[in-house]
Amino acid sequence: MARSLFRSGCVVRVVHTLLTWVITLILFLHDTDLRKCEERGELLLPLLFFFLVVLSLLLYFAVSLMDPGFILTDSVKGGQGSEEEMESMIPQTSTPRLRRCGYCFLQQPMRAKHCQTCGHCVRRFDHHCPWLENCIGERNHRWFTVFLLVQLLALLWALHITLSGVLPGASWEQWLRVNCVLLATLVLVGVSSAVTAVLLGCHLYLASINCTTWEFMARHRVSYLKNCGDEENPFDRGVACNLWDFFCMCRTVVWEGLYRRNAMTSQPGEDH
Repeated sequence: MARSLFRSGCVVRVVHTLLTWVITLILFLHDTDLRKCEERGELLLPLLFFFLVVLSLLLYFAVSLMDPGFILTDSVKGGQGSEEEMESMIPQTSTPRLRRCGYCFLQQPMRAKHCQTCGHCVRRFDHHCPWLENCIGERNHRWFTVFLLVQLLALLWALHITLSGVLPGASWEQWLRVNCVLLATLVLVGVSSAVTAVLLGCHLYLASINCTTWEFMARHRVSYLKNCGDEENPFDRGVACNLWDFFCMCRTVVWEGLYRRNAMTSQPGEDH
């Protein structure tokens, strides 16, 4: 039972929530800028910080519980057309043949991958996030990036608040004893800030070139990319279009069509 509970993500989500609220309480209860603002009756900054923490938690649970784009049926393009019809629409000379998953035996659209942890194929699979206990895919990737941005803002603000509460001491021993809780908080928040900043930078970069973590890390194993050049990305439409599509487009994309168009435009310059 404990194993199934951990698999469901309950333990991870409870730990994340408890850590968030414990750190928030520490920052409010110690002699930090937040505490000083409360004592002076200046509630705007404490309320804004509290709102940012709540927003980060809401985004965490939204991304964690959201369907990342699981493929549950054998249809492509939202149920329009059979496998044979879809393959006839996409010339196999320019597009790799549609394949079936070796685990769930469903037909995989281009850029989909099976996640063995979740037990499903995921559209535009990016990665499986163990801290969220969910896959990051076509439907929740943009919200994952927004969550990272909000989380980073909350962590950097928490870092500043923690530093404001560190008190001087007559000796190292006294200084460590007085500030031990805030120092532990500082280490935890600092490490989390660095990790979140790196993740946010990586995912913004991948979004700007219309690439996924899986495609970037395992390019030589991806059937539709391993025959492309090292710098060639058949889904890249330019930074502006890529970011617009990533953050603003909510519909399911048939990546085979974009792949085919880019393949056909690149053929005239190729030697046969």
